[in-house]
Amino acid sequence: MMESLKSITEIPDLRKRILFTLLMLAVYRLGAFIPTPGINANVFEQMFNQLGGGLFGLLAMFSGGSLRRLTVFALGIMPYITASIILQLLTVVSPHLEKLKKEGDLGRKKMTDYTRWMTVGLSAFQAFGIAVALQRQTSASVPLVSNPGPAFIFTTVITLTTGSVFIMWLGEQITARGIGNGMSLLIFAGIVVGLPRAIGDLWEKVFVTHTWSVPVVLVLLVFMLAIVAFIVLVERGERRIPIQYAKRIVGRKIMGGVSTHLPLKVNSGGVMPIIFAVSILTFPQTIMLFLAKTSFLGGLINRFVTLFAWGEPLYTVTYVILIIFFAHFYLSIVYNPDEVADNVRKQGGFIPGMRPGKRTADHLDDVLTKITWVGGFYLAAIALIPELMLAGLRVNHLPNVLGGAWFDAHFPTWVLHGLGVNFYFGGTSLLIVVGVAMDTVQQVEAQLIMRHYEGFLKKGRVRGRRAS
Repeated sequence: MMESLKSITEIPDLRKRILFTLLMLAVYRLGAFIPTPGINANVFEQMFNQLGGGLFGLLAMFSGGSLRRLTVFALGIMPYITASIILQLLTVVSPHLEKLKKEGDLGRKKMTDYTRWMTVGLSAFQAFGIAVALQRQTSASVPLVSNPGPAFIFTTVITLTTGSVFIMWLGEQITARGIGNGMSLLIFAGIVVGLPRAIGDLWEKVFVTHTWSVPVVLVLLVFMLAIVAFIVLVERGERRIPIQYAKRIVGRKIMGGVSTHLPLKVNSGGVMPIIFAVSILTFPQTIMLFLAKTSFLGGLINRFVTLFAWGEPLYTVTYVILIIFFAHFYLSIVYNPDEVADNVRKQGGFIPGMRPGKRTADHLDDVLTKITWVGGFYLAAIALIPELMLAGLRVNHLPNVLGGAWFDAHFPTWVLHGLGVNFYFGGTSLLIVVGVAMDTVQQVEAQLIMRHYEGFLKKGRVRGRRAS
């Protein structure tokens, strides 16, 4: 391990890439402490803490805590991710976008431009909603907004939109000139910087307020390690499809005649299906920022938001369905069985027992569909762990027709209302941290091996989530 770390410093290009990545992450963290003009940050953080245990807490995690303090980076990368989702959905129904997707590098550049402009529009839309909502909040002692009015709305929209666009630029720069996926690393950095705060909170609960005992903390740590091991196991899990290559005579050489395999990842989408699902679930809350609850439409949407509030049964069921749906949807975007089958056929390969061409493509599609169901349920289970530990199932909130009273009478309290445990780095956050770390280590190791250096592991290679 030490020799591999030393090798990194001996490769100028790799050293520059790593230093550039660290510099961009430092800039990202610096922006997380620059407050939005005209906002009383302390008052806003107090208000956010009253709502931050649920869906808003998850959004704050994606923004690296910037949303909690309403800094210039408060919107985070969610507008960019939402724009990517919308554009990918439009690709299915728009012939023009579908054509661009198949045009190679030129088409991808055009799609990237569309995503950027849509990110600007969504950022401005969300920033305007936040500014309007902030002006409606009043406090008897200390006002939340110093000078409400059109100037405040304009300043807030410009500030938050610029911050979101700058984050998008940082992510693209890390991807192009650094190590790893830029957007994933930004989320990774936002989660990791919360570790000292989480440790301090645990210390206070155990040794200051005595809310938790030492055995409880040890159980939580063991549970967290077990989840990490489970995530690593599934993220490295793959279904290997055997491929046989026939012998060919090329000039004076005999090519082929070997057996290999085609790896199909159990979780091909990583954490993206969860992020997509969160983006959809936050849309009603974004609409509510513009509407007064007293209006007819505002009251209707507010009723909808209440039914689908974080932790409620309808929210949980919808969350699971969206995660499984986007697991399949994302796979259909990044993996084309017809193209893979055609490439295997052109190279003289075939799957034993399967005819090349359509039969091979159908077989790959069938296998991918089955393992993606497993991956979707795995993602849903990981995403629901913090919710179930903190809020419980809450099935007793269902109408009596659906058995709400029966659940209330027969289920234990800790099942219905949770343990009240804020599971730090649980579920989604652990999935992001472990997955991004594996991907980044794999890319660094690939750079070392390409330059004839040994990787981090001598007995095996670290396989990331998208390793083949």
